[in-house]
Amino acid sequence: MSLAIEIVLVLVSVVLCVAVLMQKSKSAGLGSAYGSDTETFGVKGREAKKDLQLKKITLVCAGIIAVLALVLMCIH
Repeated sequence: MSLAIEIVLVLVSVVLCVAVLMQKSKSAGLGSAYGSDTETFGVKGREAKKDLQLKKITLVCAGIIAVLALVLMCIH
Protein backbone atom coordinates (compact mmCIF):
# COMPACT_ATOMS: atom_id res chain seq x y z
CA MET A 1 0.00 0.00 0.00
CA SER A 2 2.69 2.47 0.97
CA LEU A 3 4.72 1.65 -2.14
CA ALA A 4 1.81 2.65 -4.37
CA ILE A 5 1.38 5.92 -2.46
CA GLU A 6 5.10 6.63 -2.76
CA ILE A 7 5.01 6.05 -6.51
CA VAL A 8 2.02 8.37 -6.91
CA LEU A 9 3.80 10.93 -4.71
CA VAL A 10 6.87 10.88 -6.95
CA LEU A 11 4.78 11.17 -10.13
CA VAL A 12 2.76 14.09 -8.78
CA SER A 13 6.00 15.76 -7.64
CA VAL A 14 7.39 15.53 -11.17
CA VAL A 15 4.18 17.04 -12.58
CA LEU A 16 4.41 19.84 -10.01
CA CYS A 17 8.02 20.60 -10.97
CA VAL A 18 7.14 20.72 -14.67
CA ALA A 19 4.13 22.97 -14.04
CA VAL A 20 6.18 25.40 -11.96
CA LEU A 21 8.96 25.54 -14.53
CA MET A 22 6.48 26.20 -17.36
CA GLN A 23 4.98 29.24 -15.61
CA LYS A 24 6.03 32.65 -16.78
CA SER A 25 8.02 34.82 -14.40
CA LYS A 26 6.01 37.49 -12.56
CA SER A 27 8.66 40.19 -12.93
CA ALA A 28 9.23 41.51 -16.42
CA GLY A 29 12.74 42.64 -15.61
CA LEU A 30 14.40 45.78 -16.91
CA GLY A 31 12.64 45.61 -20.28
CA SER A 32 9.33 46.64 -18.74
CA ALA A 33 10.82 49.92 -17.53
CA TYR A 34 11.31 51.03 -21.13
CA GLY A 35 7.94 49.86 -22.46
CA SER A 36 9.17 47.00 -24.62
CA ASP A 37 5.86 45.10 -24.37
CA THR A 38 4.92 44.48 -28.02
CA GLU A 39 2.55 41.53 -27.68
CA THR A 40 -0.96 41.80 -29.05
CA PHE A 41 -4.04 41.43 -26.87
CA GLY A 42 -4.88 38.01 -28.34
CA VAL A 43 -1.49 36.60 -27.45
CA LYS A 44 -1.74 38.01 -23.94
CA GLY A 45 -5.19 36.44 -23.52
CA ARG A 46 -3.98 32.99 -24.53
CA GLU A 47 -0.92 33.27 -22.30
CA ALA A 48 -3.09 34.41 -19.39
CA LYS A 49 -5.35 31.39 -19.88
CA LYS A 50 -2.33 29.07 -20.01
CA ASP A 51 -0.86 30.66 -16.88
CA LEU A 52 -4.18 30.27 -15.07
CA GLN A 53 -4.33 26.57 -15.97
CA LEU A 54 -0.73 26.09 -14.81
CA LYS A 55 -1.55 27.81 -11.50
CA LYS A 56 -4.51 25.48 -11.00
CA ILE A 57 -2.36 22.44 -11.78
CA THR A 58 0.25 23.71 -9.33
CA LEU A 59 -2.29 24.16 -6.54
CA VAL A 60 -3.91 20.77 -7.13
CA CYS A 61 -0.56 18.97 -7.24
CA ALA A 62 0.62 20.74 -4.08
CA GLY A 63 -2.58 19.68 -2.31
CA ILE A 64 -2.22 16.09 -3.46
CA ILE A 65 1.40 16.01 -2.28
CA ALA A 66 0.40 17.37 1.13
CA VAL A 67 -2.36 14.79 1.57
CA LEU A 68 -0.18 11.91 0.40
CA ALA A 69 2.65 12.97 2.70
CA LEU A 70 0.27 13.02 5.65
CA VAL A 71 -1.11 9.60 4.72
CA LEU A 72 2.39 8.17 4.45
CA MET A 73 3.30 9.68 7.81
CA CYS A 74 0.25 8.04 9.42
CA ILE A 75 0.95 4.66 7.83
CA HIS A 76 4.55 4.46 9.04
